[in-house]
Amino acid sequence: MNTAVLRTEVRLFRREPGALFWILLFPTLLLVILGSIPSFRHHESDLGGLRTIDVYVPVAVLLGLIVGGLQAMPQTLTGYRERGILRRMSTTPVRPTALLTAQMTVYGGAALASALLALLVGRLAFAVRLPEQPLGYLLALVLAVLVALALGAVISALSRTTKAAGAIGSAVFFPAMFCAGVWAPVQTMPDLLARIVGYTPFGAAAEALNRAAAGDWPGWTHLGVLVVWTVLLTAAASRWFRWE
Repeated sequence: MNTAVLRTEVRLFRREPGALFWILLFPTLLLVILGSIPSFRHHESDLGGLRTIDVYVPVAVLLGLIVGGLQAMPQTLTGYRERGILRRMSTTPVRPTALLTAQMTVYGGAALASALLALLVGRLAFAVRLPEQPLGYLLALVLAVLVALALGAVISALSRTTKAAGAIGSAVFFPAMFCAGVWAPVQTMPDLLARIVGYTPFGAAAEALNRAAAGDWPGWTHLGVLVVWTVLLTAAASRWFRWE
């Protein structure tokens, strides 16, 4: 990957206050708001003795990567294609693939930074335990980032304009948030619904993160779901993506 392209993309990303807020800050802000509700800090038998704020930390972790992968990155890439930037790059020694790789690195890094911030604030502000299985948690988190970026690449491939990218991204964004547990943590869902959600990318990610946070190794089924979705989405994006 061309390091000059990566440095340029990092500078451009830092100049986008909207992206910085929604990817890096909003998930943690939501966590702080929820943690400020007194009832969310009480231990609940329905949650296995956990507090509501405990189960919302993995949700906050997933929210940043969902925003970055499904909404921010597709609109940026589609904008580059729409303005002919990718076509002009194809005539230079810098290949368009360098730009795509830089974009995925920037948004993937931002998602990981957002996750770290949510974990730290959850720990310092609300005494949420740090993941008791850190290696399993890191593995599940990296796979979740990869599947979000792969899904974002598919949205970019299907979108001819930035408006289309925004519309498709929004259509996928809200079901993704539901599966991640934004409105109702997976632990509180009916068994049948929870099983169905567990086979979606972000439902599987939420389950894997929850297990790792509790000290267990993430279920191989959930990790396998993430891997399969990543492979399928990457193959689809590679087949459908056009530089012009």
